[in-house]
Amino acid sequence: MRKPTTRTWIWLTAAVVVVTGGAFYVDGHRVSAAPHADDPKCDKVISRLPDDIPGASRDWALGDAVASWGGQKAVFRCGAEELQPNVNLCVTADGVDWVLDEARLKRDGVSVLRTYGRSPAVEFTYSGPREEVGGILATLDPAVKWIPQQRKCIGLDDADTVL
Repeated sequence: MRKPTTRTWIWLTAAVVVVTGGAFYVDGHRVSAAPHADDPKCDKVISRLPDDIPGASRDWALGDAVASWGGQKAVFRCGAEELQPNVNLCVTADGVDWVLDEARLKRDGVSVLRTYGRSPAVEFTYSGPREEVGGILATLDPAVKWIPQQRKCIGLDDADTVL
């Protein structure tokens, strides 16, 4: 049996580096899918998302019914668990109700919002300044707005008339 040459070792090392680097590259673009990402409506939602949001361009994201922008500074996942009525802050942007996960914002400084009253639900995570979220939601809303809204957010003043 012949002993491998230096050239063989160089090529083998280069191949290992390329394969390992490629695996890290792909893994860096992986976004975990939401529990109901297989909902057929999610394909339509994802296809309607913009290429750009304020301050960031769309990334290549690997995962079912997901999208990201700005190196995953902003992540969009269709098929999230639908929210039950709760007391978290609800904001309406262009007719779409989004509920803020206030505990996550306080704990990690990350804005996680989920649509309310639409099925499938959509989750949007943003790790940038909070002040930018409203403009970004307005950009994303056309992709979500066509999903029929079955429930709306209500304010605390309205709660006693509903109960």
